[in-house]
Amino acid sequence: MAGVPGSHSGWTFVTNHARVLAAIADDPTVRIRDIAAHCRLTERAVQRIISDLEQDGYLSHTRDGRGNTYRIEPDKVLRHPAEAGLSVASLLSLLVQDETARAGRPEE
Repeated sequence: MAGVPGSHSGWTFVTNHARVLAAIADDPTVRIRDIAAHCRLTERAVQRIISDLEQDGYLSHTRDGRGNTYRIEPDKVLRHPAEAGLSVASLLSLLVQDETARAGRPEE
């Protein structure tokens, strides 16, 4: 994962659920500890968010040795009526940077 962003106070545009989903999309084998550090959440909060996402069918996982490999359902539509018809893939296309974009970005 890229460097952990600096601290922030106040409101934000993106929910914690979207941040966790984007972290998983960026690396399907990412550890909960690393998601928590990147998203500035507790490990327990990340576990709850992953559970929410799995319960509603946005995410699944398989055990891979001592870790997990996550699978996102890209065609699943977003929950809020204001985003009716938008898919998870559409959301992630805005949130996840590909490797070439990340490699060209200076560290913050």
